[in-house]
Amino acid sequence: MQVANTIVELLLSKVVTLGNVQVIIDGFAAMGFPNCGGAIDRTHIPILGPGHQGSQYINRKGYFSMVLQALVDHKGRFTNINVGWPGKVHDARVFRNSGLFRQLQEGIYFPEHKITVGDVEMPIVILGDPAYPLMPWLMKPYTGTLDSEK
Repeated sequence: MQVANTIVELLLSKVVTLGNVQVIIDGFAAMGFPNCGGAIDRTHIPILGPGHQGSQYINRKGYFSMVLQALVDHKGRFTNINVGWPGKVHDARVFRNSGLFRQLQEGIYFPEHKITVGDVEMPIVILGDPAYPLMPWLMKPYTGTLDSEK
């Protein structure tokens, strides 16, 4: 634990950093995602079963884990992480309880940089999978049935 705490204390802010937002936006734009500041997802880190509240750490695939949520830039580099939630906890709950969510909600994670798409003003957004909530600053895939009108 001393090594892990020292890594967090001394290295985390040097390795996991937002960096140049315009470079990230340009990188995602080159891939077809305008005004995008990152992509978010989570993964499960396998752990040994804890002695107490072990059932909370059993994920939907049946093994003990902790959740790692990460926001990455256009090159897959970590720009924000949140780790430590029990494996049983849903992605959306981890996200809504993260500092990243609070900063995005308050509009302070990214600098003010809006573009106009059609007649809609669009802030910097992040991309997530269907487990994440649709927000003005978080885009996720449409999961309904599309017809020609939609």
